[in-house]
Amino acid sequence: MNLADKVLAINNDLPIRTDAPVHSGKVRSVYWLTEADSARLVEEKGYNVPSDTPLAIMVISDRISAFDCIWQGEGGMKGVPGKGAALNAISNHWFKLFKEQGAAESHILDIPHPFVWIVQKAKPVMIEAICRQYITGSMWRSYVKGEREFCGIELSEGLTKDAKLPTLLQTPSTKGILDNIPGVPAVDDVNITRKNIEDNFEAFNFKSLDDITLYEKLLTEGFDVISNALSELDQIFVDTKFEFGYVKDKAGNDKLIYMDEVGTPDSSRIWDGEQYRAGKVVENSKEGFRQLLLNHFDDADILLNKDRMDEREALARDNELPLSVLMDVSKTYTEIAEKITGSKIELSENPKAEIIKILREQYQLID
Repeated sequence: MNLADKVLAINNDLPIRTDAPVHSGKVRSVYWLTEADSARLVEEKGYNVPSDTPLAIMVISDRISAFDCIWQGEGGMKGVPGKGAALNAISNHWFKLFKEQGAAESHILDIPHPFVWIVQKAKPVMIEAICRQYITGSMWRSYVKGEREFCGIELSEGLTKDAKLPTLLQTPSTKGILDNIPGVPAVDDVNITRKNIEDNFEAFNFKSLDDITLYEKLLTEGFDVISNALSELDQIFVDTKFEFGYVKDKAGNDKLIYMDEVGTPDSSRIWDGEQYRAGKVVENSKEGFRQLLLNHFDDADILLNKDRMDEREALARDNELPLSVLMDVSKTYTEIAEKITGSKIELSENPKAEIIKILREQYQLID
């Protein structure tokens, strides 16, 4: 079996029993279970949720996305070996740490396989909850252009690229395209202020004004838990994106929880501490891949300019990246995952067959 066969690139074709279409995102696919299977699993597995909670199987892939496009490599390599397992392992590690330290729970109820989560249905808060400890990325690009207000926050003069910010900043953006919110353009990933959220909290799916303060508290707490743990490994937690949503507890009450992944190389920037102190930024996250793409193509504006999306999609579709590029990304993901979790990331021989076997034999979700 060659290496490309060990990559799980297509994850929306598993024969899982479901009544709804499979929802496939950039990296994960979601299978909503039938009402009968959801109720059966809640009872059989003793999940701490109401008996009528809808459940889903969430399957990660090894696909690599950047600049809102999926990229591929030569030799039929449709993803990055080890990436999916590394992402899930890191998220699982942080969620476990959150639980141990009394932070909020996540939507994950069970982990049948390194590529698979069983999750409960959550109503997402329509905010990309972003926290920044250093000035880099889009914030730095805005700062260089002379902008001194970012998400309603005043930035002081004299900041330098990649420098630590005086305080931890929360710089939210919209999750998806939200229509008819005063002062908020109907564009995906547009920066918003706290006042935007307060004035329109229901449009962002918050249950109350107080829950805005709660989400900010959970964002800071989650950031601090990960940042402190990474600093013990001499890694710097630069910035990150969390997502939040509401679920019902066993008594039927709403509670705000963490959704999706946390503290991964896909959702965060992580820098090597030793190299940073020596004046060099070494990325242990997807940011290194983004920078490589910006340098790889002649016209970087295609990747940065949302008005050139058609050209960008053609670039991703028509260009196979050198195998060495994807293997470098694989090394970045697996090494940081092993550093964080203390366990080796093993490449599955045939991840799809393994997943089907487990979901059939242990969960009776495949006929």
